[in-house]
Amino acid sequence: MEERYNSKYPDIEYLRARAKKRIPKFAFEYLDGGCNSEVNLRRNTSEIREVQLKPVYLKDHGQASLETSLFSKIYDAPFGISPIGLQGLMWPRATEILAQAAFDYNIPFILSTVGTASLEKVSEITQGNAWFQLYHPVEDQLRDDLLRRLEEASYPVLVILSDVPTFGYRSKEIINGLAIPPRMSLRNILQIMARPQWAVQTLIAGQPAFKTLTPYIPKRANLKHLGIFMNKTFSGRLNEDKISAIREKWKGKLVLKGVASVEDTETAIRLGLDGIIISNHGGRQLDHGQSTIAALRPIVAKYKDQIKIMMDSGMRTGPDIASVLATGAEFAFLGRSFMYGVSALGKEGGNHTISILKRQLRQVMEQLCCDHIQDLPKHLIRTEE
Repeated sequence: MEERYNSKYPDIEYLRARAKKRIPKFAFEYLDGGCNSEVNLRRNTSEIREVQLKPVYLKDHGQASLETSLFSKIYDAPFGISPIGLQGLMWPRATEILAQAAFDYNIPFILSTVGTASLEKVSEITQGNAWFQLYHPVEDQLRDDLLRRLEEASYPVLVILSDVPTFGYRSKEIINGLAIPPRMSLRNILQIMARPQWAVQTLIAGQPAFKTLTPYIPKRANLKHLGIFMNKTFSGRLNEDKISAIREKWKGKLVLKGVASVEDTETAIRLGLDGIIISNHGGRQLDHGQSTIAALRPIVAKYKDQIKIMMDSGMRTGPDIASVLATGAEFAFLGRSFMYGVSALGKEGGNHTISILKRQLRQVMEQLCCDHIQDLPKHLIRTEE
């Protein structure tokens, strides 16, 4: 796919600034914010950027290749699009826009259980190449029906979420009425009126809804009833029995997301999972936990080659991706960067964001004289050096 690049917005910070001007404040703060004092939100990115890489100039090298193999599929880049709930709140049809961009550029797209397009629609867009992230239901019957639908829609990878045993304490969302149950205040209405393009596009697309869950939500439920339904229907608490039951039923690849410790990695391997995504939910759950890059190091040191090790949370740019891969992750997932892109540029935002990240990552590799993604760890400057 030929890169579609807008030179007015050459990096993610330009997209973030434009997104902030285009969408209502409550939507931007939902996208941009973390929990409590947002300590871990900042720590994630700042500690990734403490990683240093070593160039080796005086050797023969060719053009850097971004191709990466993951679960027997060759992707055109070593990064994908993280699951984000309520994507359509930030920009109408954002889920569909990003799913299409991921398919066009041959990178993975992960749909959230609380995404704003149905799992069937996303499978259609991606021709059966999307992944799905499952919030664990309270009732086994709902879990089994979702697994049935995923199998019928040909999802190759199921991601089960472990890092939301309770909802994060996010003050901005409480003020903005985006807690559970949600509410719409006069303050929010005024913010919408100040963003007429967003309002018109939302009116055309319709109010954002949890489309995958539509068959299970009571008819004519208002916002309060929806919040009650979500609290009663989903439990973020995973344990070995729940994971084992899914492993027994799910025949595709199974990945545990939200891993932040050697102990949980060991459990994932013992239970027969195919991969883990080291993540702290983008700094939205535990404010005083480790950064993801800090959690990555001991897991790679102990379990490299025993399970596929991936990472999200904290990456914004191509150089960030390079640092994470050099530290030992085999694949990276980004969320906010893609949502800034769609919020800034609408239907072209996904294409442009992928193009930025690929250009930046390739430039880093060529500067290092690194031909292949799997060789990036050879360029890591370790602290003991």
